[in-house]
Amino acid sequence: MKSIGVPRGILLVDDDPEITESLAAIFVKYGYDVRVAHSAEAAFEIIAQWEPDLAILDVMLPCMNGIDLALVLKANRPRCHLVLFSGHAGTQQLMEEAAKKGNMFEILSKPVHPLFLLILCRACLRTCRRAWPRLRNGTILSNLSILSNLSILS
Repeated sequence: MKSIGVPRGILLVDDDPEITESLAAIFVKYGYDVRVAHSAEAAFEIIAQWEPDLAILDVMLPCMNGIDLALVLKANRPRCHLVLFSGHAGTQQLMEEAAKKGNMFEILSKPVHPLFLLILCRACLRTCRRAWPRLRNGTILSNLSILSNLSILS
């Protein structure tokens, strides 16, 4: 658990540098400690030396997909909260395969407005145990469906 005054750590993983750099700038502006990776392999190097409080993962990454990366994070960094997002139609099939193995993830559909993502991440880091269980497991969620389920916003 982080001490008071220590910035919460966010790992951003997306193969699109424009997405990671713009999100990183926003999160840094709001006081988060942010690390960026453009592949699962680069993310492994980061988490070998640093434990994020939250990881925001693109599902469709080169070599290893974001769901498999989430499984590795879940196994090796169990305190790390996970947010996945995707703009690809093939995501549903990957989710179904993960669900068959007992792994359920909530996936945001791209595009995700940066302000929405900031609000979601704040909520997740503050009230993750209360907010996320209300969401339906194993679904691709629109931005509005998540906002309507977050207890801090109602």
